[in-house]
Amino acid sequence: MTKAIADTTYPTIGYLEKIDDAFYEHISKSAKIEVISKGHVWTEGPVWVAEEQCLLFSDVPQNINYKWTEQNGTVEFLNPSGYTGKDKKLQGSNGMFLDHENNLILCQTGDRAIARYLGNFNNPKPKFEIIANQFNGQKFNAPNDLVVDKKGNIYFTDPNFGLEDGSKELDFEGVYRINTNGNVKLLTSKWPTPNGIGLYEEDSKLYIANSEPPLFVSYDISEDGNLTNEKIVLDLKEALDKSIAKQKPDGMAIKKDGTIFLTGPDGVFIIDKNGNHLGTIKTDKLTSNCTFNEDESVLYVSCHELILRIKLN
Repeated sequence: MTKAIADTTYPTIGYLEKIDDAFYEHISKSAKIEVISKGHVWTEGPVWVAEEQCLLFSDVPQNINYKWTEQNGTVEFLNPSGYTGKDKKLQGSNGMFLDHENNLILCQTGDRAIARYLGNFNNPKPKFEIIANQFNGQKFNAPNDLVVDKKGNIYFTDPNFGLEDGSKELDFEGVYRINTNGNVKLLTSKWPTPNGIGLYEEDSKLYIANSEPPLFVSYDISEDGNLTNEKIVLDLKEALDKSIAKQKPDGMAIKKDGTIFLTGPDGVFIIDKNGNHLGTIKTDKLTSNCTFNEDESVLYVSCHELILRIKLN
């Protein structure tokens, strides 16, 4: 059961932009976009830890993960979070996800790896186990976002965002699956900048947000684990061209009923499972990723230097 949220007053930003009346089936007309944490550089990868009633998120350029609770606000959680070397130019962690055993899995962009956090949530120490860091003997580019299915298979995107000149070993940007035995399979290298990723329908449908061109695409996952039935769900070029903050399609959260909350141009797009854009939670800022709490009543959003909260109902 979700614990009651304290009656704390936070500053608000943005507004709601309805396209279809069904928009308000997923968010209250009176919903506010609250700023619950600020002063960061570039926030990413929010993940809700239900048993701790806390939000974890990445500040990628700072190479730090933070923990937010209603009681204590924002405190440092992992430092370093995603680059364990000495070169301060490299980035920390990006996307994060809890697997079926409540382990925190991270895209360690700086270390160019998918890793498992080995510590706990109350006395954190930056100890990690590398799950995978290469494909066919070549280092990944810059793992960006991930999702874990109910069996423990990890799906992730590997664009080259922030990759230092001359360090690229693969000649493509890929979307991969790591199975429970640690074997890495390339699912597709079609998209030049695969960014956000999500799963739905008992792990049988995969969504990918590609940055350039700005497309939101879906695949069916066959029984043998391959991707089939490619479909462009939304072309966001027009929305990007008209936007204030030129954020391309990025991270996402998918409700149990199939409704997709996709970050992108100027906010969070609410899309039904048939691909219809119902409306947007408008921030007019660079908006990178989002996640729900355990009963999907609250949406948490990473938004440039901010972390936002929207009580949906």
